[in-house]
Amino acid sequence: MASVTNFIRNTPLASLRDYFTAAGIEFPTPVNWDAPEPEVVRPLLQAVDQMDDEARGRVINDGERVGAMADVAGQTALYSVVDDREVLDELENGHARAMWLFINDLNRFRHAEEVRFTDERRRGRSWDGFICEANLNLRRDELALNAFKAALCQRFASRNVHVDIFERVRPTFEGEDCDLVQITVYREGLPDDQFAFDEGELVRRAYRPVFEAAMTYEPASGVIEVVANDRESRAEMAQYLARDLLGVEFRDEKVPMRRYDLAVLLAPHAFPTDIEDGIERVEVRQLRLMPIDAVGERVTLEAMSKAERDIWTMAEARLGPDNPLTGGWVATQAKLVIKFQPKPGARRGRTLPLTITMPHGCNLKDQTEEEQLIGEKYLRRWGVVVDDPILIDD
Repeated sequence: MASVTNFIRNTPLASLRDYFTAAGIEFPTPVNWDAPEPEVVRPLLQAVDQMDDEARGRVINDGERVGAMADVAGQTALYSVVDDREVLDELENGHARAMWLFINDLNRFRHAEEVRFTDERRRGRSWDGFICEANLNLRRDELALNAFKAALCQRFASRNVHVDIFERVRPTFEGEDCDLVQITVYREGLPDDQFAFDEGELVRRAYRPVFEAAMTYEPASGVIEVVANDRESRAEMAQYLARDLLGVEFRDEKVPMRRYDLAVLLAPHAFPTDIEDGIERVEVRQLRLMPIDAVGERVTLEAMSKAERDIWTMAEARLGPDNPLTGGWVATQAKLVIKFQPKPGARRGRTLPLTITMPHGCNLKDQTEEEQLIGEKYLRRWGVVVDDPILIDD
């Protein structure tokens, strides 16, 4: 019941009342919605606990879905699919915004969940990007969709395939949104079985799992992105999208991978930032170095958070003529910390830790959408990101 407790305690009472009314869920005991909030929460939790299994299970599942979209990444996903953002802006908190969309437009709420699924895996191990023609209209007529589904069914030996196609946006580090079309695919897998209880007896019950994958097409750049666990299938899915929905020949040309260059960190760096981003300072906490003439050796320099001098001054003072930062060594990994100024009412500002490994590794993909935009913006500005102009923004 922990998820239900979190759901009820964090969702405004007006939103909760709207939810239970819309869901048609009846309470075993009456709930006085007009009472002060502390006097409503406890009876409401007790009422949910006393519901039958079906009603309680529905509240638990719905609460988990709404709660999952109440954090920063979830809110970004919600805003990426709604037309009137002012409606969400006026609501009290993340739970209220997620609940409003859940009640008023369940399809768009699911689209927001699909956006989160896609963007959280972007640039990760489940992702590939491909170059296609720009400014194409994506077909959604029955003939095109049937051809697309048939190709997927044949490729994955699936009996059933469901496809969601919708417009959305993705924020960029310049502060503007880029327009995308997202294509989410649900396909039925091969038969499997799992344990279940049948009138108290443990049995194995057959079922067919459902697998999710997603693609996006950005008209402005022509880039197709694919998120799917099966690496071999990602190019094929992009091919079906190009052929059946975009009506062009697929070139199987991948978006160049983002490359990191840590050479700029071998010497003191100023790390310029914009005032509006509220960054207090940037620290290089660790540098891992490799000698040019011996690839099997490594040296790591580390300056802890309480160190009185930066990593470059420390290396010069401690190592003198043997300082690897003066030449003959290559930086292979760096750990940076971006420290933000405290927000009003807060004692401390938050920090954004970044670990960058040559040539393609960075933990930015594990951060929130807001942190990804900040990290991407400044790693480019500081000369740490080096990539081809075709690369799209995170």
